[in-house]
Amino acid sequence: MFIQTEITPNPATLKFLPGCEVMPSGSAEFKTGDEAEKNSPLAHKLFSLPEVRGIFLGKDFISVTKAEDTDWNDLKPAVLDIVMEHFTLGHPVMLDEALDAVRNDAEKTHAPSDLDSEIVKQIKELLDTHIRPAVARDGGDVLFDSFEDGIVYLHMQGACSGCPSSTMTLKSGVQNLLQHFIPEVVEVRAVEI
Repeated sequence: MFIQTEITPNPATLKFLPGCEVMPSGSAEFKTGDEAEKNSPLAHKLFSLPEVRGIFLGKDFISVTKAEDTDWNDLKPAVLDIVMEHFTLGHPVMLDEALDAVRNDAEKTHAPSDLDSEIVKQIKELLDTHIRPAVARDGGDVLFDSFEDGIVYLHMQGACSGCPSSTMTLKSGVQNLLQHFIPEVVEVRAVEI
């Protein structure tokens, strides 16, 4: 198994591409080992490395966020070993119940529903077709939270969370795109879940 790595705009986060599917649908983010232990055997193993501060699981990648005082040259080989062993042995990335919860959450967050206003449906469509694929290339994801009084509230995940350039991504990228297609959008803001 050959695992590629890619840098992300966030210097604390590195993207690992195992060359196979990581998440069959949705994405998952873990900020603590306890949270990972209950949901993801892979993320739990990665949190056994004391320098790991966050794990994000995307469709075909794993983003790992390190402690500020850690050098990637020291941490990267240990992460590669864990990821390679995990996939080689065929262990599940997520526990079944946690994967079901991710699928349900993805449907609520991304898929337009009959309860959504036309504007919210348009926002979700643009997020899914234009924005989320671009953000995934950088090792992260953007989740729709709400639309109120012309303001779109989004949650940044993975490499995007805490990234020095995430504000520029929101304002210059996401906000400009949404405003171009949906005049009712006045501003885009990040929220924490």
